[in-house]
Amino acid sequence: MERVEIRTVRVMLSVITTTGLEAVIDRLRADRRRVIGPTVRDGVIALDEIESLGDLPVGWTDEQVPGRYRAEERGTDELFGHAAPASSWKQLVYPERTLLVRSNREDGSMEAVEPEPTRLAFFGMRSCDLRSLELLDRVFLDVAATDPTYAERRADLFVVAVTCGSPAATCFCASMGSGPVPSAGHDLGLTEIGEDGSRRFVVDAATDAGRALLATLPHRDAGPEDLAAARDVGARAAAHMGRTLDPADPPVAAADLDHPRWTQVAERCLSCANCTMVCPTCFCSTTEDTTDLTGAVAERWRRWDSCFTLDFSYLHGGSVRQSGMSRYRQWLLHKLVTWHDQFDTSGCVGCGRCITWCPVGIDLTEEVAALAHSTGGSS
Repeated sequence: MERVEIRTVRVMLSVITTTGLEAVIDRLRADRRRVIGPTVRDGVIALDEIESLGDLPVGWTDEQVPGRYRAEERGTDELFGHAAPASSWKQLVYPERTLLVRSNREDGSMEAVEPEPTRLAFFGMRSCDLRSLELLDRVFLDVAATDPTYAERRADLFVVAVTCGSPAATCFCASMGSGPVPSAGHDLGLTEIGEDGSRRFVVDAATDAGRALLATLPHRDAGPEDLAAARDVGARAAAHMGRTLDPADPPVAAADLDHPRWTQVAERCLSCANCTMVCPTCFCSTTEDTTDLTGAVAERWRRWDSCFTLDFSYLHGGSVRQSGMSRYRQWLLHKLVTWHDQFDTSGCVGCGRCITWCPVGIDLTEEVAALAHSTGGSS
């Protein structure tokens, strides 16, 4: 038998200050990248292009409970003292609307619209959202059906990830194995430590691109106190999460399709599709054709859709899932069960956005527990 030598690679962690972190943004922008990060906009912590650390939600936090969100200042100089932003990063690699084909009656032309080259850098990405990119890769980078827009935006993406030290009450990424500490898929990983006036960041340079950028920054090796403080940030965040879900064996897999809980949750569900719009892994879409006022130019667009919309399952003169119950059941079972059949993983990363942004506060983890309590009986 051939002997396989296993080598252990020691990961060297470094420490930078806010000056070094400001330089990270400067280097990325000098590399002609659009740097996208969390910022305060319209009363929420959302994603937008940033030019400096001053654009971040410095000193802001957010309160998230089922059906309720509130961002507020707390008077500190903490840069990342909030949970995952209200919107997911999905919109930047898989836009809400994408032009596919344009035709012109005047000259008889029809052309497929190629995606525009876009160099992006994600700054301050949480581990749950980082995991969602890995899941979207399985959907859109399949060799048999690669999505050109997603592939173009994903190919040269630079990611600066951040350990989530302030998870929301709706988060459960620790139980899903997707957080709160970034473990893969990033170029630079940051953990914010220190007190007001002495903020510093333990840095994990995980790729050649990340190490090359770090080499241009003022930094030092992380000491035992730095490492202990960084570990404590992740441990406290994981312990703070009160919700759990089993990603490998969700008990809802055994739930009766006629379980009375489906009817009970459907009586509350508005079929508004908020949960699928904010979800970082939902990828359903539809196509729509439009023309200009003269009818000379026609375009075909792909836009986001949801399994909660009545027309989404429209086939041969009618919708397959006409009741709210059947649409909610489709969403939950696909997300947690049949994703395993398709992609060998759960479709949920535990970010909790679907719980926060549901107008009536439907809690995914609560519904799963209720459905698992009894697998028999019908309404």
